[in-house]
Amino acid sequence: MEDLEKAISRISLLSPKTMKVYLSAWQHWSVPKNYYLLREKEVSDYIYFVQKGVTRIYYYKNEKEITEWIAFDNQFFLSITSFFNRIPSHLRIHTLEPSEVYGIHYNDFMRLADEYHEIERLLRKMVTGSLILSQIRMDSIQFETAQQRYERLLQTSPQIIQRVPLSYIASFLGVTLETLSRIRSAK
Repeated sequence: MEDLEKAISRISLLSPKTMKVYLSAWQHWSVPKNYYLLREKEVSDYIYFVQKGVTRIYYYKNEKEITEWIAFDNQFFLSITSFFNRIPSHLRIHTLEPSEVYGIHYNDFMRLADEYHEIERLLRKMVTGSLILSQIRMDSIQFETAQQRYERLLQTSPQIIQRVPLSYIASFLGVTLETLSRIRSAK
């Protein structure tokens, strides 16, 4: 839980009392590879934190899997629209490795945000951070070449090549597997 506490503190500092209350609301799961944390058409009840492992968020479009996000050790992830709007998700979330995952249920997070201003501020900062990451990703897809997107990915997640199948990386970058192979061989 120490990693979770550090990750929370990087977003927003909580008093020791508030941190203790907040951490007590998180659940822990040790899950195997290919474990589904969220299936399509389910309501996303949790904000997750992967302490150790890799998770992939994806959806189907034209009978193809499209990778929307890949979360590595010590990162938060969720199906944001489903979580906040309480509607079934079009996304699926599954583990790519055996993983140690924490989750806080929607009801617990909202109750604590109502009770503790510090947790409400944390929630606001988490949502803001998620929006910024989404905008960076959209800007990357719109304004960068496939080569630039690949290089940025290697800078931000150098472990990705060893831990994630190339087909998922290609999908995340918005390129075909063949294009990714050409980019990699050009290096």
